[in-house]
Amino acid sequence: MSDAEMSPKWRNPLFLWSAKWAIEELPTIPFRSHQEIWRKTRESKTDLFPVGRLRYYYKWPGHGSATWNRLRYWPTRRRVLRVRGEYNPKTLRREKTIVDKRPIWWLLGLLVLALGPLCTPLGVQNTLLTAASTFAIYAAISLCWMLINGTAGIFSLASYAVVGTAAFCTAYLSMSFGVPWWLLPPIGAVVGLVFGGIIALPATRLDGFYYALLTLGLNELCRVYFTTSPIFGAANGGLFGASTFIPDSASQLVRLLTSYYACFAVLLLALLFYRQINGRRLGRILRMAPEKREAFAEATGVNFRRARIWVFVLSSTGLGFIGGFYTANFGGVAFSLFNFDTVLLGLGMLVIGGIGRAEGAVVGTFVVVLFDKFLITLGPLRLILIGLIMLFVSLYLRNGLFGIKAQFRNWRDKKKSERRSTRAEKGGEMLPEEATETQDKDIVYMRRFDKMQRDYLKTLVSAEVITEHQRSPQGQHSEALQRLLIYFRGRPQVDKYAITCVEVNKAYRVVALSGHRGVPPRLVEDKIYPTPKDAFHGVFMRRVQDLLES
Repeated sequence: MSDAEMSPKWRNPLFLWSAKWAIEELPTIPFRSHQEIWRKTRESKTDLFPVGRLRYYYKWPGHGSATWNRLRYWPTRRRVLRVRGEYNPKTLRREKTIVDKRPIWWLLGLLVLALGPLCTPLGVQNTLLTAASTFAIYAAISLCWMLINGTAGIFSLASYAVVGTAAFCTAYLSMSFGVPWWLLPPIGAVVGLVFGGIIALPATRLDGFYYALLTLGLNELCRVYFTTSPIFGAANGGLFGASTFIPDSASQLVRLLTSYYACFAVLLLALLFYRQINGRRLGRILRMAPEKREAFAEATGVNFRRARIWVFVLSSTGLGFIGGFYTANFGGVAFSLFNFDTVLLGLGMLVIGGIGRAEGAVVGTFVVVLFDKFLITLGPLRLILIGLIMLFVSLYLRNGLFGIKAQFRNWRDKKKSERRSTRAEKGGEMLPEEATETQDKDIVYMRRFDKMQRDYLKTLVSAEVITEHQRSPQGQHSEALQRLLIYFRGRPQVDKYAITCVEVNKAYRVVALSGHRGVPPRLVEDKIYPTPKDAFHGVFMRRVQDLLES
């Protein structure tokens, strides 16, 4: 049998009624379900990976019938862990999720710092313990400095001037008047309070770059004064011989361990101090009035200027306390504490870790001290490495090392959005920006439905369907042709094709309707059709061409 005999036939029901132009049988195409095309269009062909798509939270079992007592910081009502309780409809049980895991990482990190010195190798024990003591003191200074730069938003470079002034004053009092070591930190706190109150006054008038220049000049003035003053050890490079809590009769290892754990205790106090200021009312007030929103804060009754001065003065008090402890720990103080490179390294600690976060101050200090003190055998190369790290962080990271996580998630969400916008399997009917800005989402779904319908109708266009319409433009048609005609007839009036009579029973043309009252249709082509039947078929062919090109 030939292909024409094997192709499906369509029987015209009007043939039995002897209708005009009704042919008994016509070749047509096999039946094609629209569900198949729609199913292929709606399915997603994007590769999905089990890792990196969504955040994973471990689900702890619920507490059941027992009372769930949340552990809180005494004497406040703040919870130690941020836990979210919810009901899982799949497993039909209660579940708990730890949303914020930072307290766990803090606990593990502090345990490592507390137990690490006891497990150091004997060959590098002295170097490690000395570097660790320096790290703990500088981390405490960075935490107080972070309150000034991050919480208060005052770009001050006089933090080491406060620490150095308190250290030299307490060392002078200890050596001249025999003040015991346990009074040196409180005296240093008083010196820091007075010094911080003096340098906080210009902060009410100056801000930003100008205040940074002022505090940098103040740091240089303090360095010049103490290095040229005979009573503060100008001839010896500093003051040495102050009262200290480290026993002279103990072995070197005991002295190093005592110094380290005392510095570690100061670091814990600095963390608690940071938590009490940044996490309480003062910190919340300053977070409510960020940069360029002071007018809004004042309109809501928040005196952010007073809050900034309070944070500055309290942080200076903490820096003075650390300066007094510095003298009690090392038995004196050198002029290198005022050097400009010390200020730059301290600023690098904040930049590398990330301004505004306590963990950033600690980790940034660890990175700088690791290169500067422990890798001292590298010579000047270690300072170049620190500068390269600062340059990399400034160029490629938004908020230091601890901003990498949020920055990576933003980058990943951006890439996912870009891939989603280039996909056409489940859309393509609108640009991503247009779909986002469209208020009526029914328009998006109507366009998506119309696109799927057009994709299906394109498969129905064939030579058999065109021949069938040419033979009989009106009347009963096969299933494929009837679907095409119904779709064409339901199109909007704007630019819809129609025929116009040029001369009765002799000449017809194809035009496009304007869709607006009073606006005449426009001529589509110059071709003249002799009969209405040929004109109808010409309109059909133009509609099919537009469908295939859509």
